[in-house]
Amino acid sequence: MAKKTIKKTPAKTAAPLKRKPAIVKAPKVGPGELVTLLDYVRYATSRFIDAKLAFAHGTTDPVAEAAFIVCEILHLHPDQFETFAIARVTAAEGRKILGVIDARVATRKPAAYLVNKIYMRGLPFYVDERVIVPRSFIGELLESHFSGEDGSLIDDPTAVESVLELCTGSGCLPILAARAFPNARIDTVDLSGDALAVAARNIADYGLEERITLYKGDLFAPVGNTRYDLIITNPPYVDAQGMADLPDECRHEPAMAFDGGDDGIDLVRRIVEQAGDHLNPGGGLLCEVGRCQPALEDAYPDAGFLWLDTEDSEGEVFWLPAA
Repeated sequence: MAKKTIKKTPAKTAAPLKRKPAIVKAPKVGPGELVTLLDYVRYATSRFIDAKLAFAHGTTDPVAEAAFIVCEILHLHPDQFETFAIARVTAAEGRKILGVIDARVATRKPAAYLVNKIYMRGLPFYVDERVIVPRSFIGELLESHFSGEDGSLIDDPTAVESVLELCTGSGCLPILAARAFPNARIDTVDLSGDALAVAARNIADYGLEERITLYKGDLFAPVGNTRYDLIITNPPYVDAQGMADLPDECRHEPAMAFDGGDDGIDLVRRIVEQAGDHLNPGGGLLCEVGRCQPALEDAYPDAGFLWLDTEDSEGEVFWLPAA
């Protein structure tokens, strides 16, 4: 399927507010002081705790982040860490690991940017500063609530023939949707040309160019009157206070990927109000809104949102049937 593009003038968005990082002098590590993978993880964990880093980019604590960095430098999948935990690290490998640890503390950049990789549902994806670091709960929900098994919101995932994904970012969600719905064609939209370039790279890495079509534009505008069996989206939903309180790590990410307006649901409102015009009967909208559940229910008290929980979230993603 040929890629289509509808050009629209992007809305002007304020550049991310980036605080100048404090100068941090890295402690000197002598030869032979750190030997195994576990040694480097322990050392990194102590550095991260001391620096009071924030963790919200695929890892939730300093230990997990330290293990992620060590595995990436050593070209290991995170699931392989326990197998090699007490293996020795070469001097050259150790220098690379220490370099990333130092950069993480000194710059407060998300680790995913420092190694250009993030994992969702065990799958690796390329990321850089052109896109938000993906950490959506929707990937888990596609497995738990759209598998066709007991409790599923659809009867048969193989019967899903068309999916629209909005605010694609790095392209993780359309790729995960392609795996969840093997017979579906997927259209995915983003306002940022930079984000679409990253998404195209990830889609090509998984060989899905014939199934996933990228569109540049504002929400539903690029797809016209096309209707879909399913719409999924993780749009910007941070409110004004949340934007002011973003940790330094998040300020390295594109501000437009966070900013949801004063109450956080500027884009969500538009999606909810227009989705019905783009859904086939029996379809539905799966949308992540973070902590905006109260604002959304106040705005649409009769909508009947079905809130879906995951292992790490409660009431942050809703399902709204086409009916």
